[in-house]
Amino acid sequence: METFIPAEAPAAPPLRDRHTIPDRFKWNLADIFPDADAWKRAYDELDTKISAYAALQGTLAQEDGTRLLAAYKISDEIGQLSYKVWYYVALKYDEDQRDNEMNARRQQVQILFAKFAQASAWFSPELLHIPLPTVQEWMARNKELGVYRFAIEDLYRQQEHVLDEKGEHLLSLASRFSSAPYDAYAALSTADVKHPTVRLSNGTEVTLTYGQYRAILATNRHQPDRAAVFTEYHKLFEASVNTYASLYNGILQRDWFHAQSRGYRTTLDAALHGNNIPTTVVENLIETTKAGTEPLRRYHRLRKRVLGLDAYHAYDTTLPLVDVAEKYQYDDVLEWLPASVAPLGPDYQRQLREALNSGWIDVYESPGKRSGAYSAPVYGVHPYMLLNHNDTLDAVFTLAHEAGHSMHTLLSHAHQPFVYSDYTIFIAEVPSTLSEALFLEYMLEQARSERERIVLLQHAIDGIVGTFYTQVMFADYELQAHRLVEDGQPVTSARLSEIYFNLFKTYHGDALDYDDQSRVTWARIPHFYSTPYYVYQYATCFASSAQLMEQLTGASGPAKKAAIDRYLTLLKSGGSDHPMTLLQRAGVDLSRPEPVRAVVEQLDTLVTRLEHEITSQAEN
Repeated sequence: METFIPAEAPAAPPLRDRHTIPDRFKWNLADIFPDADAWKRAYDELDTKISAYAALQGTLAQEDGTRLLAAYKISDEIGQLSYKVWYYVALKYDEDQRDNEMNARRQQVQILFAKFAQASAWFSPELLHIPLPTVQEWMARNKELGVYRFAIEDLYRQQEHVLDEKGEHLLSLASRFSSAPYDAYAALSTADVKHPTVRLSNGTEVTLTYGQYRAILATNRHQPDRAAVFTEYHKLFEASVNTYASLYNGILQRDWFHAQSRGYRTTLDAALHGNNIPTTVVENLIETTKAGTEPLRRYHRLRKRVLGLDAYHAYDTTLPLVDVAEKYQYDDVLEWLPASVAPLGPDYQRQLREALNSGWIDVYESPGKRSGAYSAPVYGVHPYMLLNHNDTLDAVFTLAHEAGHSMHTLLSHAHQPFVYSDYTIFIAEVPSTLSEALFLEYMLEQARSERERIVLLQHAIDGIVGTFYTQVMFADYELQAHRLVEDGQPVTSARLSEIYFNLFKTYHGDALDYDDQSRVTWARIPHFYSTPYYVYQYATCFASSAQLMEQLTGASGPAKKAAIDRYLTLLKSGGSDHPMTLLQRAGVDLSRPEPVRAVVEQLDTLVTRLEHEITSQAEN
């Protein structure tokens, strides 16, 4: 009979200086520009094109749509060049956010983008002065202009929230300040942070970066070590909690300013209207999830029992229930991941292999490097992926997640004109979470022991917890925080912490023992500062991908082929229609509660299966 007390989990790889990491584990930004001089020439060209675009003001109604087409074409040229000019310096900066020179260049580009916002503020008001039937007649006669039909007609749909030329110009002037709160947050939490050193119970000293913090909570079996790490890491945010509150208040006030300026009733209306998403999607998501928290609590009660803990805290929630005494080396994942997407066909597999082996990925953590992970959609080049791979199972699935984003980018860019090449956030997390689901199925099939199956089942459950329940809780928090400013209420660190802590207890109930330091967790969530009203889409996308996964793997023959075609068509569609419409064509209707309830039921089923596997393991 095996016990559930494993040997100490493998340690995370040591933090290395960037110059000591082999080049094959670093992205190659020469694919964007060969050197800084080439970047500067492109920057100057972009500046020139912005001036040329501004010169078109007052001409859109001329020449039966010819001048309107010219404006769209030069806007596309500016957009395509902007991807390269921005990401070359942004990715360089994320290699080491202590690099002041690169940060200065990044700010240069932001200033140039603000200039473009000012130079283009006239466009929408001027176009909307032309009757829509007139523009539709132009599009019917001119196929090139007809390419922009969805973009044009969608602008007319939003007409009531477009200001006159003076109003748009004023908002464009304000745009250069929009990123200031997030930039200050990034400097405070990354570039200027003084990471503490923690001595673990085995005598090892660890520099507590975010990557190391997560790795210890996910691998260290000694609860006092996890508690110490949790305490020290949150002290970073407690020490500056009032500053974080001030920065977040800046975000909230900015969002409310823009919403009011454009005549929206709430910040949520403003955030969703552009993609034609009803606010009830978010409100129903939150309420339906709150009504389905019992499987989440049941999972944590099971964890407490299996881990043999007298008290069960937030820092105990990511520890594996069992270990399989192995690291997940990055090179191994490069073989497994293409194999996992076989259901999507050989072309998809081939493109994924290219993405994984062509210098598109920055793999390992190093001092000053941005934390977390992302996929950067550099139009006209290829996607780039930032990782902080630490040989944990979580890091393996992070690569699967970002690879899903990158494949979405590749297919969208290849099949759509530039104007529709950028897919919406509302759909963005569908392919990333489905990529994780396919990878999970592959790993379960390849599992070499019952213990490994338990580990993988736990990962599947943790995926639902992290990508669905936690993100809904975050969305709930964002909504309540934004409503503070909408209702004219003060925004203080104490109030923000109270909102977060109450929600934490609402979702987890009696399944957790609570630490006061959990109150400040809101301060360290980057999405709150960088992309407000983003996180709910992780949950809606998770529900969508769960339904799509069922269609892809549950059918056979022509039905399965049709499901695959619908899914790949979704990825190829980019932003060519409203996201709810694109998802409905793929077989998912988020206006109904069934997708959300299906996730709740899926979690309940997985927890039951995990209970069974643990019982069977204990009996053998």
